[in-house]
Amino acid sequence: MSDDERRGGSFYGRRKGKALRAGRAATVAGTLPRLKLDVEALPDALAELFAIAVREVRLEIGFGGAEHLLHRAQENPDIGYIGVEPFIDGLAKGVAGVDALGLRNVRLYDDDATKLLDRLPAGSLASVDLLYPDPWPKTRHWKRRFVSDENLARLARVMTPGAPFRFASDIDTYVAWTLERVRRSPDFEWTAERPGDWRAPWAGWPGTRYEAKAIREGRRGTYLTFRRL
Repeated sequence: MSDDERRGGSFYGRRKGKALRAGRAATVAGTLPRLKLDVEALPDALAELFAIAVREVRLEIGFGGAEHLLHRAQENPDIGYIGVEPFIDGLAKGVAGVDALGLRNVRLYDDDATKLLDRLPAGSLASVDLLYPDPWPKTRHWKRRFVSDENLARLARVMTPGAPFRFASDIDTYVAWTLERVRRSPDFEWTAERPGDWRAPWAGWPGTRYEAKAIREGRRGTYLTFRRL
């Protein structure tokens, strides 16, 4: 039985936390319609999604507080970024950040990432990041973990050959889970050659609030890079 056949429910839990402050809610209401992707109307060339010319398009699944997404978008203004975040608090941070920084190379999607992956054109993404995803630590919830045989196949379909899939987590069981599934995938290979390749974050890493919380609680992240074959 495959991972998806065992899976029940969505890859995330609740979508709403505390009510947004009035100013933040107004920013979301005014800006999100311009940024939000319509999976029913995606162009064949994803670069057309952006108001400026971009040379490639990258995806971040579950951007949380948007620290990494916003940093990379500022760092690479000629690259288009699609950020997925179904949780409203995180989505609001992403919208507010894009608005405050005046970024024109970011689009957002506020639903299950698999719905987007199933609609994206084949070979359209130059990289995919999955950073500190919900580990669903209880055994009965492992079926909700995003990394699965079927989702790796989904990623492989939409990534260009040689494109990196980056995964970070501070939960050892999720790291082992991910390595097991990637190693049996015909579409990806692990690029690590030495311990430093998974112990140290990637170049230009800005850190995230989830990483900072893990460090405060005595855990260290593991940073895995896989290559689309």
